[in-house]
Amino acid sequence: MESKGSAHTAYILLKIVFVAAPIIAGVDKFFDLLVDWDQYLGVSLGGFTKTFMMVVGIVEILVGLGVIWRPRLFANIAGIWLALIVVNLLILSNFYDVALRDVGLCLSAFALGQLAKVYGR
Repeated sequence: MESKGSAHTAYILLKIVFVAAPIIAGVDKFFDLLVDWDQYLGVSLGGFTKTFMMVVGIVEILVGLGVIWRPRLFANIAGIWLALIVVNLLILSNFYDVALRDVGLCLSAFALGQLAKVYGR
């Protein structure tokens, strides 16, 4: 019985993270208060970089909200999104520490997706 309780606690904690983090990061794409997000883009978009990052912010907000209502689906979307971010960071060849952190977040998102099969709606 304890392992079931521990697994449920893990599910709740991961769900909190994958609701809050994408929404916070997504909103900050409009304000750059946490970081200058444009520096993490692996391709040059000329004058459209900020616009592109705002679109990224909208996607992240939608993924965070999606985890609230459909965690099984949107946790896996978050995992794929994070995998793409890792690829982008590796292309930059400058942010290996952030890429490593995002690998951990990617795997955690997929773990949430698995836990949501049991504990999600």
